[in-house]
Amino acid sequence: MVGSPGGAMNILVAGASGFVGRRLCSALDGRGDTVRAMTRHPEDYRGPGTPVGADVADEGSLGSAAQDCDVAYYLVHSLGTPNFEERDAASAVRFGTAMAESGVSRIVYLGGLGRDGDDLSAHLRSRRQVEGLLGQRGVPVTVLRAGIVIGHGGISWEITRQLVEHLPLMVVPRWVHTRTQPIALSDAVRYLVGVLDVPETAGRVFEVGGPDVLEYLDMLRRLAVIEGRPRLMFPVPMLTPSLSALWLSLVTTVDAATGRSLIDSMTNEVVVDDDTIRALVPFEPMDYDTAVLQALAERAREARP
Repeated sequence: MVGSPGGAMNILVAGASGFVGRRLCSALDGRGDTVRAMTRHPEDYRGPGTPVGADVADEGSLGSAAQDCDVAYYLVHSLGTPNFEERDAASAVRFGTAMAESGVSRIVYLGGLGRDGDDLSAHLRSRRQVEGLLGQRGVPVTVLRAGIVIGHGGISWEITRQLVEHLPLMVVPRWVHTRTQPIALSDAVRYLVGVLDVPETAGRVFEVGGPDVLEYLDMLRRLAVIEGRPRLMFPVPMLTPSLSALWLSLVTTVDAATGRSLIDSMTNEVVVDDDTIRALVPFEPMDYDTAVLQALAERAREARP
């Protein structure tokens, strides 16, 4: 059944209550798939699909969650917790083992962009490691590597939005000159769903992004223009990663540990070098400005009483 265009599937989504998982469950449910929304707190889940209680830290809970499922999405990470690399590696091994034993035919994983030959941050190294560990027991893994995902609730997007909205004058770290290729949340979900109907995407790695390659400074400035908030920004070389993380924790709602992991990654250029996915799942991704407007509109809708 996996990869059969138009065929409804039984799908497990690990991380269903998260930033990407909520939208993915909605998209899968909307096309007629049977969705099992995996979460540690099923009693609190209010999204599409059937909530199932399971935890990637408990391998025994994963088997029953995946029973009779064709595909499993893995959208889980421990970013911001102590020893997140070790935790994520162990979780990936448990999940891959449970999916193999349950007869799942494919795992789909959303990883991170970044060239393998670069000195990758701990965050991006962990994402690469998880890619391999998920398939260690033989289940084909489809990996979609993305940079910043622009959408309401995403951590990297929230950093961008809150910096622009909170500070009329910014002394910004030198990593703001690093290039990235952001993608709209709705487009990332479209790729995650689209690979199911293309059998040749099984067991392969793809890079996804929007049409714009931007420096982080450009992203901040363009958001400021869209929101009508003139901002003065002065990049300086003396803000170390530790100081940058502390700075973020003071002016945004992102905690220092998570901020440090993300800032370390922001020193790595994350752009698409291979756009093979565009031919296999063909559509035109939206540009950065449109993605920003969509994210701001969703935030405004959720804020309404």
